[in-house]
Amino acid sequence: MTARYSDLRTERAVSAGGVVFRRGDGGVEIVLCGRTAERLWALPKGTPEPDESLQETALREVVEETGLGVTIVRDLGAIEYEFARPSQGVRFEKTVHHYLMQPDGTGAVEQHDGEYDHVEWFPAQEALRLMTYRNEAHVVRRALDAIDEMDAGHGAAAGAAS
Repeated sequence: MTARYSDLRTERAVSAGGVVFRRGDGGVEIVLCGRTAERLWALPKGTPEPDESLQETALREVVEETGLGVTIVRDLGAIEYEFARPSQGVRFEKTVHHYLMQPDGTGAVEQHDGEYDHVEWFPAQEALRLMTYRNEAHVVRRALDAIDEMDAGHGAAAGAAS
């Protein structure tokens, strides 16, 4: 017999990852990681190693899971959610920290590790439609807003320089 949700031991979990973007011919594209059996499309993320900062975790996990070398552009904040593993008698309160990232020109999605079956670039709006987790889609929307802000800032700087 499995325990009731309220009877489960609570543990806190932390992960870090990123929204990797590039500008393609059709606009902004986002990398998603997929698992065929689960019909899952998600953002790359993972658990910190001992003495690893959240930024270091995000960079390491994104490189491993996507195969892409990346740099952090800016912090996108965190999401929080709960999930349970009743068979283990535990309920997790999880916080995932996300960063906006760009490829640095090294690596390729074909070089991703085995955690996911597929790693692919998608136009931003298609990525939003495909994403399995609504809270991660909110993070991608935050990322798109940040990209728009960056583009507007560059346009203003270019206009002032002429």
